[in-house]
Amino acid sequence: MNLSDMRAIVRRDLHDENSGNYRWTNDEIDRHIGHAVKDFSEAVPYEQKATKATTSGSRDINIATITDRIRVEAVEYPVDKFPRRYQRFSLWADILTLLGDEVPDGSNAYIYYGKLHSLGASTSTLPAMYEDLIAAGAAGYAAVEWAIYAVNRVNVSGLPTPDGFLNWGRERLNYFRQELKRLGRRNQLRTRSLYRPYNPPVSKSTDFGPS
Repeated sequence: MNLSDMRAIVRRDLHDENSGNYRWTNDEIDRHIGHAVKDFSEAVPYEQKATKATTSGSRDINIATITDRIRVEAVEYPVDKFPRRYQRFSLWADILTLLGDEVPDGSNAYIYYGKLHSLGASTSTLPAMYEDLIAAGAAGYAAVEWAIYAVNRVNVSGLPTPDGFLNWGRERLNYFRQELKRLGRRNQLRTRSLYRPYNPPVSKSTDFGPS
């Protein structure tokens, strides 16, 4: 699957396949595809692992070079131990701070993170099983955008009315967003089964006094 393939699927869903009279330009379709890919990435990010050197005596690790980052899932330090040693951490801007008892000695740490998916002219990081879902989201965005634009414009005979596009687009987007919510919950559960949660548990018995 590449961007051209995805664009063709979206046009098919929109019944916009007459190349001599497209309702949406390629740039418009691509913009809606990009919107859907970003939404999908928030729920199911592209899983990556980066090796970052620590600084001896410092708990801070600069991860500014990890671009298109959605979220950091786990930090392994020291690395390549069995069982693996995952550290609690905090993240502010591009500075990741280890919160455990281990003070880095300058050796490497592994950063497990999710990043934005890419869909280009020849490559894609999108799982094949979700391509139709992303096409549905892109088509929904395109239909709603056209419906809003077409309000109070003259409707050409035989074309769907703006209300028809709007309702259809909203149905597609509702389906898209519900699936993303379901996938996001499932992805979080799977991640937590692999890595120790980095957020400290909230006490259910300690009284911290008035806030």
